[in-house]
Amino acid sequence: MSESSTLIKSPVRLLSLDVFRGLTVAAMILVNNPGSWSTIYAPLKHAEWNGCTPTDLIFPFFLFIVGVSISYALGSKKESTSQSKLLFTALKRASILFGLGLFLNLFPKVFTDPMEAISTVRIPGVLQRIAIVFFFTALIYVKTNQKTQLRLFFGILIAYWALMTFVPVPGIGYANLEKETNLGAWLDRTILTEAHLWKSVKTWDPEGILSTLPAVATGLFGVLIGTWLRRKDREESVKISWMFSIGILAVVFGLIWDLFFPINKALWTSSFVLYAGGLATIGLALCYWLIDVQGYKKGTTPLVVYGVNAITVFFLSGLIPRILTLIMVNMPDGTRVNSRVWMYETFYTPYFTPINASLAGAVTFILIWLLILWVMFKRKIIVKV
Repeated sequence: MSESSTLIKSPVRLLSLDVFRGLTVAAMILVNNPGSWSTIYAPLKHAEWNGCTPTDLIFPFFLFIVGVSISYALGSKKESTSQSKLLFTALKRASILFGLGLFLNLFPKVFTDPMEAISTVRIPGVLQRIAIVFFFTALIYVKTNQKTQLRLFFGILIAYWALMTFVPVPGIGYANLEKETNLGAWLDRTILTEAHLWKSVKTWDPEGILSTLPAVATGLFGVLIGTWLRRKDREESVKISWMFSIGILAVVFGLIWDLFFPINKALWTSSFVLYAGGLATIGLALCYWLIDVQGYKKGTTPLVVYGVNAITVFFLSGLIPRILTLIMVNMPDGTRVNSRVWMYETFYTPYFTPINASLAGAVTFILIWLLILWVMFKRKIIVKV
């Protein structure tokens, strides 16, 4: 597995980037592991369709950080190492990440009914999208200069907007942005088939093929900001001021574009790329100013321990709950439930209201992983592919 979203070890580490990454990953685990999916506070839910909640920002923040990390990891190697070697390493690590995502989607059925598991496995997923965005963002970074990267960024956003709003959908006859009838949903059903899409609906996928294109633009947003941060010919105050300005402008233009191409995480619309990328830029600028420039480092360790082993904790936090559902336990009333339900019903529901019990379960999960990651951090254990 890889060292967080850096994926290629960087010779220079920004403490603020590790903190920002750690905060993002901890938030990702929090929203992915409620005690009960039926009782969740509104900010910890995804928007029903159009719109954006704090939860919707977590994944684009992570992909933005992937881009920033690429600029730091490859920036010093771009001129001294052959492109083929850099891209082979990137492809290898992306393939491993994609495989880990597939394994999560296959587990545990692959061990009980492998043929059925393979024939119905969801092919897209969070780790799969991270892998694809990482590889293509690294490819663009290695092969092009900053001006070309900027042009590609805007080109992708405009091309995606045109595809989604002007190209007629086969079988439907008109372009639209509805869940099951948009061009991306049609493409996923055509290429991947319904058997290999998101199991909750099977007719579309939030990490589908076409929406991965603007997700690459989110990675490029991070690359451009990371390249700016690495510049040696600008004072820190100038770099931070420009980051805040760029972030605010991106948010404003994202909100303007939202008027006719709605902010939508599931479709990863171009307005969503600008809006989320702008907020991520503002967040990183704030962390950079406080931590790396002003030197306020007290209390950052809990987030750093999440940041340096981000992919490790994300993968295992998805695997362990699946394992817990395989272990059956007898309840006092004689019913048998899986151990995850047993722990929730035993330690949380008797002592909290339903919605607070769900939150308490998620927070406990975060704290348990914090303890594990802290031990790994103290022993300098960073798991890489």
